[in-house]
Amino acid sequence: MGKIAGIDLGTSTSEIAIFDNGKPLVLPNNSGEYKIPSVVGTDEEGKMITGKEARDQLLLKPKETVVEVKRLMGSEEKVKMGNRQFTPPQISSYILRYLVDFAENQLGDSIERAVITVPAYFSDEQRRATVEAGKLAGLKVERIINEPTAAALDYGIEHMKDCQNILVYDLGGGTLDVTVLEMFEGVLEVKASSGNNKLGGADFDRRIMDYLIKQFTSQYDVDISTDPWAMMRLREAAEKCKIALTSTDEYHVSLPFFINYKGKPVSLEETITGNTFEELIKDLVESTGKPIEVALSDAGLTAEDIDLVLLTGGSTRIPLVANFVARTLDKQPRSLIDPDLAVVRGAAIQGGILNEELSSEKDIMITDVCPYTLGIATLGEIGGTVMPDVFDTIIPRNTTIPITKEKTYGTVYDYQSAVEIEAYQGEYKKASMNNLLGKFTLEGIPPAPAFEEKVKISFTYDVNGILQVEGIIASTGKNANITVETSSAGVEEEIELEEWNNAPNAKKYRSIIKKAEKILENDDVGPQAMEIDHLLKELKKGLVKQDKIENLNDIKEDLSEILLEIK
Repeated sequence: MGKIAGIDLGTSTSEIAIFDNGKPLVLPNNSGEYKIPSVVGTDEEGKMITGKEARDQLLLKPKETVVEVKRLMGSEEKVKMGNRQFTPPQISSYILRYLVDFAENQLGDSIERAVITVPAYFSDEQRRATVEAGKLAGLKVERIINEPTAAALDYGIEHMKDCQNILVYDLGGGTLDVTVLEMFEGVLEVKASSGNNKLGGADFDRRIMDYLIKQFTSQYDVDISTDPWAMMRLREAAEKCKIALTSTDEYHVSLPFFINYKGKPVSLEETITGNTFEELIKDLVESTGKPIEVALSDAGLTAEDIDLVLLTGGSTRIPLVANFVARTLDKQPRSLIDPDLAVVRGAAIQGGILNEELSSEKDIMITDVCPYTLGIATLGEIGGTVMPDVFDTIIPRNTTIPITKEKTYGTVYDYQSAVEIEAYQGEYKKASMNNLLGKFTLEGIPPAPAFEEKVKISFTYDVNGILQVEGIIASTGKNANITVETSSAGVEEEIELEEWNNAPNAKKYRSIIKKAEKILENDDVGPQAMEIDHLLKELKKGLVKQDKIENLNDIKEDLSEILLEIK
């Protein structure tokens, strides 16, 4: 039986490892590099290049090079390189293939199977896109494993007799995960996960870039954001600056011949101190407090219950991040795993378990959870009134997987012959506000008065975090089902709604927001509750995203009208 590779398909870098002689072994490429840049490009002859070779041409050929494609996984957005367009899974498949090729060369054996890691907070469509990338790379994806769980496996393999509650704080190049686990005698049981798919080291780079642009513009009245060559140089400089400031007090950014200004080349010269850097990213780091709070709450634990805090992901090397976690949990994080390689090592350990090189009974076993609430759109009763578009939960978030759950529903009108089943993923009460995963029609319901015929809806969420939905007519056994397609839904941008209070225009809308929140606390609001909740979240979201005042005023007006009706 051939080896199962463990692969960390990261935003900034990717790694590959195998389980060998009882322990994980991370493999370097032919140049001795363990961390491979997650960069893909085309060379002068139009051939695909990957890793350092692609990153090295980024400054000269920004339009023929792709970075941070992981952030687009699960979306319908196309990636352009030169005159060609690619899907995110296609780009990711080139990274996977590169990793596998050099691993095969070292091992002298083929690799056809893999365990690939993803952020715990990756949605169903993002996970499917990852599986698709593996298939395109010629791999059978044996398991999709959450990154914090993989990191905990790397720790657990050396501490199998320990009993403790562990919080893994995973902040990488593009995503944040907070996972709470219980470890007891070789069993790692995930209790809860929370996170943000749009937050990572790349956002810290962006803050440095914005600062440098502002400083440069104050000297030269020129818009450099439209110059791809200048922006790529700036991106590289910002990343170097961020890395340097993890261990030094200041860093001098020097970009000679940065642009031409009034016919003459000018340079960008700026010194950034550690204090300035921390001020630039302080709000981003502090926003990670909410996922910590949610993960602890969902796990039914407090900060005092946590015995061990593990940091993983390259961005946790930033002192401000580690200090924030320590302050929030009142506990010093431990450096017991490699923040860059723990995830890929854990993936290799999972591969060893699947390959029966480790025993789940004698060695180590893990259980994981579904990070999102899954359900369907139904007619629901609110305040005695039947309302459409109500989100009814089938699988609550943080349910241990694999899991199959089902609910039975009645037909809603006389002689109904078919029902459309819409599967959603999210936390909103209004179904359409959540991510639509897929829909299908179940036909052939025998004619009968309303509510007499029953339809059973079954959700199966597997160990890879992928969903299958089935509808069954109870009286006949006829069924229909879907395996949710990757392209069936876009991923809604993660917005920390509580940040509305710090938005520039918050003061103007604070009164109506507080009024709406107070009314929602009353259980007797009636059928308007769902619409109030929807508009309230839209207003907060608009404030955080700094939408146009006209849009915010329109939402405020609609909300005011409903609040007046209740009075």
